[in-house]
Amino acid sequence: MTAHVHTSLRHPLVFRTLEVRRVETLTPHMRRVVFGGEALRGFVSAAPDDHVKLFFPNARGAIVRPEIGPDGPIHEAGVDYSPMRDYTPRRHDAEANELTIDFVLHGDGPAASWAAQAAPGQTIGAGGPRGSMLVADDFDTYAMFGDETALPAIGRWLEELPPGKRAVAFVEIPGDADRQTLTSYADTTIQWLSRDGADAATSKRLEQALADWALPAGETFCWIAAESGRARRLRQSLEGRGVAKDCLKATGYWKAAD
Repeated sequence: MTAHVHTSLRHPLVFRTLEVRRVETLTPHMRRVVFGGEALRGFVSAAPDDHVKLFFPNARGAIVRPEIGPDGPIHEAGVDYSPMRDYTPRRHDAEANELTIDFVLHGDGPAASWAAQAAPGQTIGAGGPRGSMLVADDFDTYAMFGDETALPAIGRWLEELPPGKRAVAFVEIPGDADRQTLTSYADTTIQWLSRDGADAATSKRLEQALADWALPAGETFCWIAAESGRARRLRQSLEGRGVAKDCLKATGYWKAAD
């Protein structure tokens, strides 16, 4: 078996103010926002599953972020800080000086609520990415398992894979109308798993798809992103089938309410 070498990169932490340039509704549960502005100069996102921390307007409509001390963010008592969430850079066009981020529209949280009303000219804050993990490029197949929150990373990963590779993606979505057109130079198979009204935290569509999936010939890297508990169980399932740690990455993109 090949000893696959992944590369970890660290980036300087930079805070930026992003201005909305364009907004597009992709599907009933996904809205794309394209940001621009001079503050994007020097932005770096090296891996498909990088994340930036976005700062949304507080109750007064202001962007207020904590200061960063030697031990992390410093939150002062009584300050109305901006709500913040992590998001995947779906696409960065350095020449056009634009950053595309896709927002899942679910519930009434600060990010989804902001994205639902986003319009050109509005601004939010952003920080990062602080780092990137570059997965080794010598696998034969790249397999991706995720719910709709993972779609931006999956879409970007497929676009960045070169010819000669194989990719398989299992994507759980709220309904058939949430399918997207994803492109790739790789030999790609996408299986859309519609929940049809089932709860995203307790659905078993991804789990069943994984149980039915036979590991392909050659060496495969498996990537998982979903609700935290589900991502952990999917990882354990693959480990139980003999997938080595350097061939697997699982991340909880969100956590179900207790």
